Amino acid sequence: MMDHRLALLLLLAVLGVTTGLSKPSWQLMDELEGCHCVPELCPQPTACLAGLVRDRCHCCLECGNVEGQVCDLDSGRPLHGRCGENLLCKMDIGGLEHGEIPQSRCTCRTQRSICGSNRKTYANVCAFKEAAQAAGGTRNLSMAGSGPCRTEPEIKLPPRDQVNKTGQDAIFLCEVVAYPMALVEWRKDGLNISLPGDDPHISVQSRGGPLKYELSSWLQIEGVTLEDMGTYRCIARNKLGLASAHAQLHVTATDADNLSAHTNEDLSSETEEYEDYY
Repeated sequence: MMDHRLALLLLLAVLGVTTGLSKPSWQLMDELEGCHCVPELCPQPTACLAGLVRDRCHCCLECGNVEGQVCDLDSGRPLHGRCGENLLCKMDIGGLEHGEIPQSRCTCRTQRSICGSNRKTYANVCAFKEAAQAAGGTRNLSMAGSGPCRTEPEIKLPPRDQVNKTGQDAIFLCEVVAYPMALVEWRKDGLNISLPGDDPHISVQSRGGPLKYELSSWLQIEGVTLEDMGTYRCIARNKLGLASAHAQLHVTATDADNLSAHTNEDLSSETEEYEDYY
């Protein structure tokens, strides 16, 4: 339905330019199509993730647009459709700084999180209702409570193994989601202290995000040495439990390090020979 209407609009727009029509194309199309409501002829839409809305003639029901979908900000010019339940059509100006043309998109009326009966947290009631419709209705997925689900920590992005040369910097990233928010610490296997300890070339930083109830933590080792080689562990805790993930740091010596090591070995050998001789 939308594709046919858009094609007709483009045709009328071209005719308006070539023939000098005084009325806008959308108004001409309304006059051509008209709104003759015959409820018995209305289609019966199914599996509408954002619920049902009235069509442009306020006669039949059709699927509403979901959150993030382009919508008609001007109700007099129906091109993309109307937003579904609990959604508003708002101008999205987020891409202006990147030179993108602003578009009107469906936005949920509220951004309060919802906890589902599947113990999964949804960003808002619109996201929850989409998931419920996709699951076959509220009999399969219901609302367990307002606000996020209380969960033990889950590591969404674990640290990754690295191979570095001596003198380079190593950075491990760990992303954790939990509610209540988790506390994250870093440890190196074989040591009984939380990093960085009193080591000046190791630092740890953490901040919230990028998503709700998520924490991102970094472990940075500046100018790694052979002694830094080993297993580093990200440990996340809240009152409901803990989770951990680990990564290996492999360190290889540079040519300068190898030359220095060989020089030291040679000097040590010459010293021993000199001492044995005397």
